[in-house]
Amino acid sequence: MSELRTLPLPDGLDGLRLDVALSRLFGLSRTTAADLVETGSVRVDGCAAAKSEKVRAGSWLEVELPSPAPAFGDQTPEPVPGLTVVYDDEDLVVVDKPAGVAAHPSPGWTGPTVIGGLAAAGYRISTSGAAERQGVVHRLDVGTTGLMAVAKSERAYSVLKDAFRNRDVDKLYAALVQGHPDPSRGTIDAPIDRHPTHDYKWAVVAHGKPSITHYETVEAFRAASLLDVRLETGRTHQIRVHMAAVRHPCVGDLTYGADPTLAARLGLTRQWLHARRLAFAHPADGRPLVFDSPPPPDLARVLDLLAAES
Repeated sequence: MSELRTLPLPDGLDGLRLDVALSRLFGLSRTTAADLVETGSVRVDGCAAAKSEKVRAGSWLEVELPSPAPAFGDQTPEPVPGLTVVYDDEDLVVVDKPAGVAAHPSPGWTGPTVIGGLAAAGYRISTSGAAERQGVVHRLDVGTTGLMAVAKSERAYSVLKDAFRNRDVDKLYAALVQGHPDPSRGTIDAPIDRHPTHDYKWAVVAHGKPSITHYETVEAFRAASLLDVRLETGRTHQIRVHMAAVRHPCVGDLTYGADPTLAARLGLTRQWLHARRLAFAHPADGRPLVFDSPPPPDLARVLDLLAAES
C-alpha cells in the first residue's frame, strides 16, 4: 500500500531541487526521494517533473509515499530456485533472473526477490541506496527474465548507478510481440507516466517522462514477431507500454492488451520479454563486461511452436 500526500510547497523550500525538497519535507534520504521522482510517484502542479527541477513555494505536490519496507539487513533471506549467478567479484554480481521474482522488496509484494535470494546464498550487497533497494542499480519486472547487475561495493553502486543514468550501459532485450511492426525496424519516442485511471499500469501520456525505445525485427512468424529491443531510457514497463502503444503488445502481456486466446494457445502465463544482453564497463577498472543469456525454456518453447506453425 501507499499513502497519497497532497500539499503546497512551504516557503522555506523555495528554489530547491525537487529531490532535495522532498527529502527535507518528508524526512527521506536523497536516494529515496530521487527514486520516488524517477518512478513517477511525484507530480508538481499536476505534471511529472525531473528530480533536478527547481520547485517554487506554493506549488502543489502530489506524492505517493510507500509503506515502510523491510531493510535489507532485516529481511529473512529466501533461496530463489532458478536464480543463476553468471558473474561475481568483489564489486558486483550479475544474475540471470527467473520469472516470478522481484528485484527487491516493495509494498504489497510477498514473493521472492533477487536481493533476498542473494542474501540466502551468502552474497554481500552494497549498503548504498534506499534500505529496501540496497545494491540495486537497475530492475526487471517480476514477469521479465534475464540479466540483472547488483552492486556489492559502495564504489560499484555509485559508478554503476551513474552508468545506467547516463545511458552508458548496453541493455538488449528479446521481445515477442503480436503481429508485424511496420516498419520492421524503428524507434518509438513517446513520453511515459502512470496510467491516468489504473495506478498499477503505465501509459503513453502527453506530459510524461521522455522515453525512447529502438526495435528491430529478428524473425517474423505467422502471428507474431521476435524483436531485438534497446532502451535509450529506462522507464518502468517501458518496452511493454511502448509496444502496446503501437498496437503490438508483448505476447502474453494481458496487462497491456495482449490477446489472451493466443497466450493460452501457446501456454504462456507471462509477457514474452527477456533481458538477453548486458554490457558495461567494470566499475573498478573500466574493462568491458558483456553477458548474454538465451531465452528460458518457457519462452524458447513458444518460439518452437510458432516456427512449427509458420
